[in-house]
Amino acid sequence: MKRAQILFALLLALLVRAAILPASAQQVPLQDKPFAEHRIVLQLSDGDARKQALVLSVANNLLKAYDPDKIAIEVVAFGPGVDLLLSGSERRKQVESLIAQGVRFDICLNTVDTIERETGKRPEFIPAATPVQVGVGQILFLAENGYTVVRP
Repeated sequence: MKRAQILFALLLALLVRAAILPASAQQVPLQDKPFAEHRIVLQLSDGDARKQALVLSVANNLLKAYDPDKIAIEVVAFGPGVDLLLSGSERRKQVESLIAQGVRFDICLNTVDTIERETGKRPEFIPAATPVQVGVGQILFLAENGYTVVRP
């Protein structure tokens, strides 16, 4: 009897895992930049204002150095790095200007959920930011699809 219960519990656990895993592993589709010759993902996991300014500077410099149609730039913010993408960020205009030029900014929803749990209030982020469930997972997805990971 115990053996049957254990087998049933294992089977149930496997079924639940199989149902949950595909949903949580989904990533945001790659940017639609068919002429991009270069693909860069900038990791932002630091809340330091200088690091955030550096990431914005790198993205801006890349746009100047390459034709915006020839480069795909994605900034993935997680952990303290999400501060850059909050609605009240002092660099919001810079972020929105880069988004208008084709740079994608991803915000980690796991971090947003953690902030909500710790503060009791869900932080508002820039509407043009692209929500991803797992920031590091998005970086891995991009790396596996030809993006070069840079951590300024």
